Amino acid sequence: MENMSYLKEHLLQLEERLLKPEIRASKEELTNLLAEEFFEFGSSGKVLYQNESIGEEGIGAVRMKLSNFETHPLSDEIVLTTYRIYNEVNKKHSLRSSIWKLREGRWKMYFHQGTITSSLYD
Repeated sequence: MENMSYLKEHLLQLEERLLKPEIRASKEELTNLLAEEFFEFGSSGKVLYQNESIGEEGIGAVRMKLSNFETHPLSDEIVLTTYRIYNEVNKKHSLRSSIWKLREGRWKMYFHQGTITSSLYD
């Protein structure tokens, strides 16, 4: 597996890219980060599939702060990331997890889940 410190920083940067308005508004950019098989159990309770739910306008702008980022290797080519998000628009906290897989030399997100929590410390 890649150097763990480098891998953690790289995956953090990828997760942060997915929060940027210009990335979220671009189907092309999202396609570069999300696997074809990608799906998400959103904090809204909705299920999103990359191949069905992402239109040309992307997935919508957000203002969120990411904290407490951790990586949990599951194999040499699969990593679970966990972190917290604070949504600055709706003032809600959530716990997040993603599964990233290394395919053809690139890390792509295959799964994501957001779970609303009452505060930063839950």
